[in-house]
Amino acid sequence: MTGKRYYVTTLRAWQGHMNRFSNSHWLTLRSAAAGEAKGGPNGDSAEDSPILLLVEADEGAHSALEDDPAFEPLPFPLTQTPVSENARSALAGLSLPSDATTFDVAEAASRFHPLLRHRVF
Repeated sequence: MTGKRYYVTTLRAWQGHMNRFSNSHWLTLRSAAAGEAKGGPNGDSAEDSPILLLVEADEGAHSALEDDPAFEPLPFPLTQTPVSENARSALAGLSLPSDATTFDVAEAASRFHPLLRHRVF
């Protein structure tokens, strides 16, 4: 059985685990217009860009992601638990309120990538 979960991570970390996923969708959290897609002022590459990631995978894959410090799991979308300050900082480009929940993050991200909207089937 598969489940869905949101994470804040990087493209490089996603690439290291993507073979475990049934499906995944992501949104780059840095603006490519600022030149970061080709390397930022500190030599960052596009692979080091933070992303919001929605993963559909089995429990084993989600456990592996939760054990990897490069992945920050966001709270379950239907709880009223706010995302961490670290995640909110990475998600700053989405203009979220200080008490934003994962559902708020998913709604804001879906303006740029509709498949990131939280859905229950």
